[in-house]
Amino acid sequence: MESNQERLERLRLKASTLPFSPGIYIMKDAKSAVIYIGKSKVLRSRVSQYFAERADESPKTRRMIANVSDFEYILVDSEMEALTLENSLIKLHKPRYNIRLKDDKSYPYIRVTQGDYPSMTVTRRRQDDGAIYYGPYSGINIAYDIMRTAQRVFHVASCKLEFPRDIGKTRPCLYFQLGRCMAPCTGKISSEEYKEAFKDIAYFLRGGYRDVVGALNARMEEAAENLRFEAAAVYRDRIAALTKIDEKQKVVGSGDLDQDVIGFYSDDSCSCLSIMNVRSGKVVDNTNFVFPAEQIADSNSLTSFITDYYLKREYIPRELLLGIDLNEGAEEGEDNESLLSEFLNSHAQRKVYIKHPERGVNKALVAMVAENAKQAAVEYVMQADRDSEVLIKLARMLALEVVPQRIEAYDVSNIGAEHVTAGMIVAIDGRLDKSEYRYYRINGGKLEKPDDYLSMRQAIERRLKKLDNLPDLILLDGGRGHVSTVRELMNDLNVEIPVFGMVKDDFHKTRALTTDKEEISIAKEQSVFQFIYKLQEEVHRFTQRRMNDAKRKSVKTSSLTAINGIGPVKARLLLSHFGSIAKLKAASIEEIASVKGVSRKNAEAISAYYSGADKEAAEQQEQETEE
Repeated sequence: MESNQERLERLRLKASTLPFSPGIYIMKDAKSAVIYIGKSKVLRSRVSQYFAERADESPKTRRMIANVSDFEYILVDSEMEALTLENSLIKLHKPRYNIRLKDDKSYPYIRVTQGDYPSMTVTRRRQDDGAIYYGPYSGINIAYDIMRTAQRVFHVASCKLEFPRDIGKTRPCLYFQLGRCMAPCTGKISSEEYKEAFKDIAYFLRGGYRDVVGALNARMEEAAENLRFEAAAVYRDRIAALTKIDEKQKVVGSGDLDQDVIGFYSDDSCSCLSIMNVRSGKVVDNTNFVFPAEQIADSNSLTSFITDYYLKREYIPRELLLGIDLNEGAEEGEDNESLLSEFLNSHAQRKVYIKHPERGVNKALVAMVAENAKQAAVEYVMQADRDSEVLIKLARMLALEVVPQRIEAYDVSNIGAEHVTAGMIVAIDGRLDKSEYRYYRINGGKLEKPDDYLSMRQAIERRLKKLDNLPDLILLDGGRGHVSTVRELMNDLNVEIPVFGMVKDDFHKTRALTTDKEEISIAKEQSVFQFIYKLQEEVHRFTQRRMNDAKRKSVKTSSLTAINGIGPVKARLLLSHFGSIAKLKAASIEEIASVKGVSRKNAEAISAYYSGADKEAAEQQEQETEE
């Protein structure tokens, strides 16, 4: 077996053969898994440094190097190309030691469609669909608050109608009567008027308070001069609403101030990058990115991270205030700050100024954001300590051999024998990791009869066939029968993973954990009880939602909608009432007609469709739906 010294010597020798060219290096462990990716202007110099004996090397870097068994490299033509490729490869491989942004779906955006009648929604997925995406925002509530504020101030529609398709198909709703919607559904609002409102919304979403108020003032004066007093009053009310919102925001500078302030804190426990967004002199958002102890947050990786952060944003401010030196520790000839500046200028298509304030208000702002980063890091460590303590207690209560780092919890949800769905949630180091959640459609989502044990067994069997990243503990939303079934499966697969059931009381609340023979009370340890309760509620929520999604999808293509007089609304009412197509087929005409919103004529048509001349067509439609 190769010694540590032999390993380092082999890697040094390989590094000494690298070219003096810009490129990407990819560190791999003994199992050939990618654990770190970096860029360099001079590959040989950068990679050789990792395997040389250096006293100034950080503990995080030493831990990473200790796990490197081999490395690969990719040559590029420039540093900018290396920066772009590095970001792409980090997203692809998700290396253990790289700091990185969450997946796009983890951050909310406000999506504004283009066209004659634009619309506005909140989404976690940014697509190349011609719409404009504002954000990402630090939280879903912030995104919704901003969108609803824009809808309220500019009186654009908040309903799900599509224009011009739905113009004239419905009466104006309550929001029109309250003066909170201009009601494009009436057909009295021209496309030009509606697009004008969304032009103002674009300024608003970018934080351009002065721009939008200036434009509204000009239109108000023009409308008043032309004796269009109603239009002038609308503009006046919008200005008043914006002024009221503006007064609530924290002021940190003059009205034309447009900047992001970046602070950083790091110690042996973790690192945190904090970014505060200032628009028109007001703080509009602040996001903390916390990186665990093992992830390397040096100047090179921070440059890559900040680049990726702005790559995802629709708008880049005029200036960045940096509380970190991006060139600290960079090799000779490298200039990360200039590289970042080049990227920002290109992405924004204008000059973006990067500053390191040394005095005055800006220096105080940088210090404040750095303190925010420190506080976020302290809170992260405190929470990690609490999570670790809970896991230690849980391991002790369940007599586990190791403290469970990865816990997977499972639940099964269905409507009768249809839409059978098993959900899996994951907690890593005591924290839910939604990127690891999975769901399984059992036998295509349909069984001959309900069978929770069979469904649970099938889901976990499919999970365990993927041997990568197996859990330290499996929790089932069920009792002794579920545990016994899964233990039998594991014996068949020759897999050893602790399995326990999460038992509920008569009120469907967490009561205890159970093996296949006995229950284990967790009531005395409140922290453990709360942790298990959180897992049980989360896996139930996730599984139920996925099952409902499958149900809604089937309703959209259900054979019911092929029946004359039955549309999606009546199809949903019928399936909700009877629970399944099978039960609906067995129902009499009187029972079908008793459903609110379904006439006797509808009931007769349904009965004829499933039992008469249309039976073959119904079966064909159902087969197509299932596929």
